[in-house]
Amino acid sequence: MTGSMRDVVRDASVVVCCGSGGVGKTTTAAVLGMHAAREGRRAVVVTIDPAKRLADALGLDAGLSSEPQRIDSVVPEGADGNGGELWAMMLDTAATFDGLVRTHADDPEQVDRILTNPFYRNMAGAMSGTQEYMAAETLHALHHDDRFDLVVVDTPPSRNALDFLDAPGVLSRFLDHKIFKLAMLPTRSGLKIFGAAAQPIFKAIGRVVGSDVLADSLAFFQAFSGMETGFRERAADVVALLRAQGTAFVVIASPRHDTITEAVWFAQQLRDQEVRLAAAIVNRLVPDFGSVGGDVGDDPSGDLAALVANVAELTAIRDAEVAALQPLVELAGDAPVALLPLLDQDVHDLAALDRIAADLF
Repeated sequence: MTGSMRDVVRDASVVVCCGSGGVGKTTTAAVLGMHAAREGRRAVVVTIDPAKRLADALGLDAGLSSEPQRIDSVVPEGADGNGGELWAMMLDTAATFDGLVRTHADDPEQVDRILTNPFYRNMAGAMSGTQEYMAAETLHALHHDDRFDLVVVDTPPSRNALDFLDAPGVLSRFLDHKIFKLAMLPTRSGLKIFGAAAQPIFKAIGRVVGSDVLADSLAFFQAFSGMETGFRERAADVVALLRAQGTAFVVIASPRHDTITEAVWFAQQLRDQEVRLAAAIVNRLVPDFGSVGGDVGDDPSGDLAALVANVAELTAIRDAEVAALQPLVELAGDAPVALLPLLDQDVHDLAALDRIAADLF
């Protein structure tokens, strides 16, 4: 290990938290952002977790909005002079997509034609990979927001997190695909929508998807005309950011065989795509209670012997958990690997985040 979690939070401009579901990924993202703020950084934490656990962990009863909101209670009194701030937000996929349309459209009329199109409204909420791409787009926008110098992203479970990494490239490939070019043909050839729908190939498509869906989709692509270049260039910028030196991927796991297997798989995928693994964090290990040995002496009730046996059992469980982590430790190489103990209560407020931060940093 040649670095520490403190180095990761200090040096990165983007931290992407990855891992399977239920390993404490959202909580960890909140702790990283909180520590960064206390170290003088202006950090924003983004979650796409629909369960809103980030808001719970930060003690926000009203939840999070789709715009960053400042968490004033994080930087303790007396530390205000360090310039640190913590902000948090919940990803709104549809609103982010709408914002991209407004950015790349030529005029308000084009914006209105797209945003009111039924095909677009369905696609914006249901198309595979949309959430992952919009998470990456939000990361890009916040990275270029002068209010922040660190963006911490809480991603979906790890198999989807790889989609998050690849989503901008998927969009670019779609814009270059022959199906997209076919759909844009009526626009480029000057055909009217209903005239295009009468063409043999579009009539065949209409029989499969329905004439209304076909008309809506052709109207969408006609409205989309001229925006491809902007979308393609933005996707390329997002890809570059995800692979930049200042972007740190942190893999998070718990000491169960399935989550370690997922974490190892994901870390290997990062390596294969030449993306830097900055750190690994393993939550909820059985704590190290030390060793208890020797004769228990006079113990008429047997309570002391039972306690000694309990410590021995917990020590054996911890040893097995640590042994299960070795594939992840080996794959991490020089990247720091932090082991965090199981707590005696759920994480639902800043005090609990403080306990985790004390162990992590």
